[in-house]
Amino acid sequence: MNKYNFLLVTFLITVCLGCKKTPVQTNNNNNNNNNNGGTPITTVNTQHISVLTQHNDNTRAGLNNQETKLTTANVNAKQFGELFSLSVDDYVFAQPLVVGNLPISSGTHNVVFIATVNNSVYAYDGDNGKLYWKKNFTVTGMRPPSANDMNSSWCSPYNDIPGSIGIIGTPVIDSVGQTIYFVSRSTDGTTFVQYLHAVNILTGSEQAGSPVKLSGSVSGTGDGSVNGVVSFDPRRNNQRQGLALVSGVVYISFSSHCDWNPYHGWILGYNSKTLQQQTVYCDTPNGEQGGIWESGMGIVADAQGNLYVDTGNGTVGTPVPYTEPGNGTGESTSSPNPSDLTNRAETAMKLTPSGATLQVSSFFTPSNYLDLNINDLDYGVMGTFLIPNTACYVTGCKDGNIYLLDKDNMGGYSYSTNQILQTIPLNVTMHCQPAYYKGSANEFVYIWSEGDQLRAFPFNRGNNNFSSNQIVAGTGGPTGPTGVDISVSSNGTLNGTGIVWASYPIGSDPTSVAPGILRAFDANDITKELWNSNQTVGDGVGYYAKFSSPTVADGHVYLATFSNSVNVYGLK
Repeated sequence: MNKYNFLLVTFLITVCLGCKKTPVQTNNNNNNNNNNGGTPITTVNTQHISVLTQHNDNTRAGLNNQETKLTTANVNAKQFGELFSLSVDDYVFAQPLVVGNLPISSGTHNVVFIATVNNSVYAYDGDNGKLYWKKNFTVTGMRPPSANDMNSSWCSPYNDIPGSIGIIGTPVIDSVGQTIYFVSRSTDGTTFVQYLHAVNILTGSEQAGSPVKLSGSVSGTGDGSVNGVVSFDPRRNNQRQGLALVSGVVYISFSSHCDWNPYHGWILGYNSKTLQQQTVYCDTPNGEQGGIWESGMGIVADAQGNLYVDTGNGTVGTPVPYTEPGNGTGESTSSPNPSDLTNRAETAMKLTPSGATLQVSSFFTPSNYLDLNINDLDYGVMGTFLIPNTACYVTGCKDGNIYLLDKDNMGGYSYSTNQILQTIPLNVTMHCQPAYYKGSANEFVYIWSEGDQLRAFPFNRGNNNFSSNQIVAGTGGPTGPTGVDISVSSNGTLNGTGIVWASYPIGSDPTSVAPGILRAFDANDITKELWNSNQTVGDGVGYYAKFSSPTVADGHVYLATFSNSVNVYGLK
């Protein structure tokens, strides 16, 4: 994957210290501070909306259509801004999650859960900043791994994740079982371990059977195999995507650090009640690589329990013997069979649970996958999602193509023509987290990648295609190797309530540590910017949190940062 420039990181950290804000130190004895020294927040919040997983639900469409307070009329520099911030002990990669109306601390409260790279988890009151509990989940006698532990000939220095590498992927919450699931990482410098935790959201205590050390192996002859077995590597395998809770199973996916071979793409599944391992799937058991990144967006799932993922560079299909035509010698050589289901890098897949593994029940691999592999143009870099109440699956490739697929009949592989619903060439790299909105008259998909502008693609349910009359906001975004993380809020399809929330790094060549900005646009006309965090002193983001979309719930926008805080924005 992309490797960031170490000197630029150092430079940006130095010059941006002035924009790094000091978070409010909220605790049980001082519950109502805010960043601007104003009066405490005492108004009871009547909204009780939950965001229990990355991008709101398992479609990963990123839409909260039950937001009744924030509108296109009141999200402006006069009425909207930062209310307070929630202090944590390190960077936040995971999207903050919210449980509405949670019975905690002798009442019911909207509680926001924050996980950090130091393996810490916090439970804060989302309306006034009261800290209910915090716990650290590093293994006793160990520490979180660091970027220095990932140095190799492939990536030196390693800057994709600066500093500690504890909890990175967004957790998932079972609100009925009152449990939050997440993956922590620990090391003593020699041994590396990853654990799945199931923690009570009221107390922070481990549930029965928690934690569970992550492991897995499959039969195969691929890179790093030993005696015909490929095994999960807790050091090289990077838990980047958000977790998914589907039909009673917690699914966890993995990519790598940089492209540090040997590695493979993995999905591990654990019973949400017993934490017994239920699923082990490797996407390149007889090959190499095939990491599952998707810019940190969560594993997609449908109501039937099928999973949908996109994989990056690596082995496609398996070699098969054949007789080379026309050479007159009958000489046997070998040629790849791209349609074989065993090795599926550079592929969008529908995965159906089958016994102790997952079966590829449909797939799509671009016809130019060889070029993608040769030029490090991974298919699996953009977050993917299902357009709600359709069979349409939105995917994107680093070569700039948007691919719209039928989730049940993805198109397989063709040497000549991609047999899919639609291809949209954007000619930009596609690291980003897109989102979706349905209004009273139109519905849109929003995509904003690096080196590009915010784009709104009207979706036509009549033909399951995007219309050609896309809307492009006349405003610039990030120009470096990280795109924009988008969420959308609305009050159903009510006019005047649809808002696109966009978070991204600022700079001509932003690295993994850079100042950030949060912007709000009218969802029905993205050429109209409503507000941004740089308009008013005190609203600034601080350092951008890489691939962490804004969480919109209960009249507030919760934004993770690399400034050791989560900023809370709302109506003043």
